[in-house]
Order: sequence, then C-alpha cells, then structure tokens
Amino acid sequence: MAEDGPAVTALIASCPPLDPNSAYCNLLQCSHFSDTCIVAECDGKVVGWISGYRLPQDASRFFVWQVAVSSSQRGRGLAGKMLDGLLERDEATGVTHVLTTVTRDNDASRAMFRNWANRHDAPLNESELFDRDRHFAGKHDSEWQIAIGPLTP
Repeated sequence: MAEDGPAVTALIASCPPLDPNSAYCNLLQCSHFSDTCIVAECDGKVVGWISGYRLPQDASRFFVWQVAVSSSQRGRGLAGKMLDGLLERDEATGVTHVLTTVTRDNDASRAMFRNWANRHDAPLNESELFDRDRHFAGKHDSEWQIAIGPLTP
C-alpha cells in the first residue's frame, strides 16, 4: 500500500549495506508493485520488506529486488517467511525460479537465500551479473546473481 512507503524507506535506511532507494521509488514499489511486494508488521510498525517483480520477458522468474528486516526481528526466519508468502500469492502462479543479486560481502542475504533454497530443496546457482567497472563505473561493488530453481510445486 502506498501508505507503507515512508516506513519502508525508513526501514531500508536502517539496514546497511542495503542501497537506499529514493522515497519516490519505494512509494512506487508499494503502490504499482504491491502484488509482488510484501511488508511484515509487529505492533503496527513495519519490520520487514521484500520488493520484487516477475521478469517482463519471462514470467516464470521472480526477481527479488530488496529484502530488509529490522534488527529487532533478525534471526527469526522472517525474510524466508515473507518470500514464501509472496510466492504463495495467485500473482506468483507459474513461478519456477527466484532470482536476486547480492554483493560478495553481503553474508546475511547470501545465507538467507541459501537457507531458503535448501528448505525448498531447490538448486542454487550463482554468477556475476553486473561488474563493478563495466556496469557501475567503479562506484558500486559487483552484483552476483543468485538463481534458485526450478522450484517444485
């Protein structure tokens, strides 16, 4: 929901090393992409967020753009539960693969996706997608694509 935009922006800002998006970008995700994004709340406060979308050229692939979990909720499996919730929605019917990108030093994200793949008994493959120099002009670490799947129904 659009009303979640400011809380999502604040949550992302509190979760380094996540790249901060503009408040407007988060607002668009919360409104235009609400079917493929999810928030988790505790006591009326947003404590978790996943943004994602189905690839326009291949709707069987769901790209996880960003995962943020409040420090107060980490270690409880919340990110994996949110991803499960997203993929259980009707909007995810036919998804066979989950994709994301992470930098080499983002151990928390790597562990979450590895655990999620193991829990779903799905293979996980990794390859460099966006190179630091070629794609980011040396201003951002390389992003490695994690591909999980095929998923079994």
